[in-house]
Amino acid sequence: MSNPADPASQPRLPAPRRPAWHPVRLLTAGIFALAGLLFWTSFDTAQGTNLRTDDSLLELSDLIQERSRENARLDDESAAVRAEIDRLARRDDGSTEAQDRKLDGLERAAGTKKVSGPGLTVTLTDAPPDATARTPGAPDPQPNDLVIHQQDLQAVVNALWRGGAKGIRVMDQRLISTSAVRCVGNTLILQGRVYSPPYTVTAVGDTEGLQQALNDSPAIENYLRYVDAYGLGWEVERHDAVTLRGHAGTVDLQYATPVEK
Repeated sequence: MSNPADPASQPRLPAPRRPAWHPVRLLTAGIFALAGLLFWTSFDTAQGTNLRTDDSLLELSDLIQERSRENARLDDESAAVRAEIDRLARRDDGSTEAQDRKLDGLERAAGTKKVSGPGLTVTLTDAPPDATARTPGAPDPQPNDLVIHQQDLQAVVNALWRGGAKGIRVMDQRLISTSAVRCVGNTLILQGRVYSPPYTVTAVGDTEGLQQALNDSPAIENYLRYVDAYGLGWEVERHDAVTLRGHAGTVDLQYATPVEK
């Protein structure tokens, strides 16, 4: 008979079985952990709002449009104040006629004074969203092939300057040396205001020279291929007389500083 006090005499019990973590179980656990993380992230992001709606995007779009209208109103007020200041300054500055002519020329060169004369207007328009290839051999269009891009507007503006334009207006704003024609998505942002197509570019100058500059531009030639292939809009209208008002906003550089010698 075995001695109960002798450990060696006790019957051996099988070792406790450890749970086996098979790959399927590991994968299931990982999926549940990931789902929990996603639920928590959604809860933390939503903060009680509905993430399924586009209300936030609509509010942002409305805010941008509101700021654009406010900037337009401020531009108009600034133009009126600037005109009154210029009138008073000319009346009381005691300048000579020669000095006034020089100042007038500088204002015209800076784009702060209205300019009138013959000219032309170029209109660029997006193609229909369901457009298909219209010329033999053209591939099916991609979304980017159907919208006006920043380089298209820049090509028109640069060509008109090369053609001898005395002044250029994009939409309802006069361009000056610090103006930047920029597109974000399918909208144009110009001097703090937002525009949607169709886009118009109006120039004052010799219409023959302006038209020839448009014809000679390689960038515009490339754009016209897309006009033929997918139906992008392109129209050039000549004017016997057109007036561009002077730039009403600030002319100060905001980011550039002169180099100190």
